[in-house]
Amino acid sequence: MKIYWHNGSKNIIGKRVREARLKSNPQISQQDLSARLDVLGYHIDRVSITKIEAGDRFVADYEVVALAKALNVPVEWLLCIEE
Repeated sequence: MKIYWHNGSKNIIGKRVREARLKSNPQISQQDLSARLDVLGYHIDRVSITKIEAGDRFVADYEVVALAKALNVPVEWLLCIEE
C-alpha cells in the first residue's frame, strides 16, 4: 500500500487524538487508550499511539472509527470535519 503524506504527516488525526486524550476528565494515558482499544477488539499499542499522535504512522479508516469510540468523540471531529 502506498502511503501519502499530508503537510508533512502520514495522518490528519494525530493532533486531535492527543487533544482528546489530554482533555478527557480524567486524562487518558496512551497506555489507557491502548487498553480501551483492546477491549473494543483493536490492537494499537502505546508506541503506535505515540507515532499516530506525532503523524509518523498511517491510520486506517477502521482505526479512526475505533479511536473515536475509545475517546468518546465523533469521527468527524477527529477528521477535522466540523460544520
